[in-house]
Amino acid sequence: MAEPRFFNRWGIEGIEVTDAGLKSFITISPKIVPKTDARYAKNRFHKSKISIVERLINRLQVPGHRGKKHKLTSGHATGKMYNTYKSVENAFEIIEQKTGKNPVYVFVKAIENSAPREEIVTIEYGGARYPKAVECSPQRRVDLVLRNLVIGAYNKSFSSRKSLAETLAEEILSAYNQNQAAFAVAKKVELEKQADASR
Repeated sequence: MAEPRFFNRWGIEGIEVTDAGLKSFITISPKIVPKTDARYAKNRFHKSKISIVERLINRLQVPGHRGKKHKLTSGHATGKMYNTYKSVENAFEIIEQKTGKNPVYVFVKAIENSAPREEIVTIEYGGARYPKAVECSPQRRVDLVLRNLVIGAYNKSFSSRKSLAETLAEEILSAYNQNQAAFAVAKKVELEKQADASR
């Protein structure tokens, strides 16, 4: 029996996670329809068992907000699974047309390129607050990348003629090329600079 392919089109031949820290937290098991209906919701670290493409679709349905500007997502993220499913499929089509490569491979490399290694926490000591650099856990690294890719795509699609699929494809391609035009890459660089400064 033939192995299933993402959206019944793209397989996982030759796709490998090279970042040792993220290897256990990026699942690329192919599914024709990437939807598990919260099968792992009650298990610890359940997210790491879900296909990375499905996690992107789930994040698109609940994109969050940037700088407390809920107006950018309220009313637009309606939770319609089919809409987000088609947006991701169309974004992958655009990536394939522009690069000639498997879009799942491009997406996995984009995640590796824009996953922050460090971030800032605030500690309070004697009534004063200080920033402190801490290492990012692997699961949080993946969570932050997905959130930043989605926020970047949403921000670019508002007040624009570009569709969500087009802006999502742009974000993924920019992250793949390590271009700071991608919100996720810019955020990673910013976080790591702040962490360096607070050592």
